[in-house]
Amino acid sequence: MENHEPLKPFLLAFPGPLRDRLVAAVLSGEKVSTSGLLAEYEAEREELPPVGERSALIDSDGREVAVVELTEVRVLPLGSVGLQHALDEGEGYASVAEWRAGHEEFWHSEEMRDALDDPQFTVDDDTMIVAERFRVVERLA
Repeated sequence: MENHEPLKPFLLAFPGPLRDRLVAAVLSGEKVSTSGLLAEYEAEREELPPVGERSALIDSDGREVAVVELTEVRVLPLGSVGLQHALDEGEGYASVAEWRAGHEEFWHSEEMRDALDDPQFTVDDDTMIVAERFRVVERLA
């Protein structure tokens, strides 16, 4: 393994079974995009990542398992997400409606509402999301 400068973590979901499935999908090449809430960035006072940024994909045990590079970052309303993005998330969604239902379940979860410090948080067509595309540039584990 090469020596790396510390990389910003690339975190998918919360640690646990969902993160494990998402990390496996990235490593298999099935998952090449992800979606987050713009509200998450705002709550953490974090800037959007720039295209070309490399990050360390983190598994549920906190290990760096791959280096990913962002190839596209878009901010768009939830109601504008298209089928290709839903398919590229690599979670087996066959339609935008399936993708949205899965993401709404996650975004409306107690864990996410706690992270946003908003126990009533809900999404609608106008909720702004961050759609990221990425590629694995190196496997670490």
